[in-house]
Amino acid sequence: MKKSLETIANEDGRFSPKALKFVLEGLDYTAKKMTTERKHVSGQTLCKGLKELALERWGRLVVLVLNTWGVKTTRDFGEIVYSLIGHKWMSVQPTDSIDDFNDVYDFKTVFKDQFEF
Repeated sequence: MKKSLETIANEDGRFSPKALKFVLEGLDYTAKKMTTERKHVSGQTLCKGLKELALERWGRLVVLVLNTWGVKTTRDFGEIVYSLIGHKWMSVQPTDSIDDFNDVYDFKTVFKDQFEF
């Protein structure tokens, strides 16, 4: 039986259970927006989907929300993904790497400096 998102988050201690849930929702959101028939979503593509979803949900408050959950960089999204992979909530391809999440974008730049009303 899979552990709950709350249990995974509490055992890890870095991220809120809400952050884990958001990443799972973001995977679904990103997969639905993809136009190809591929089912796999790369780390960079997932980060871009998470950015879009976060801006839709929270607008200018996105950094505050994510930071409150312990998420400060795109690498943090990767840490969450690989934790979820380890607990069988997500799957991984042989070509995937946690490094795919490194510096995909800077939160301050995309969520504050480039924010458009």
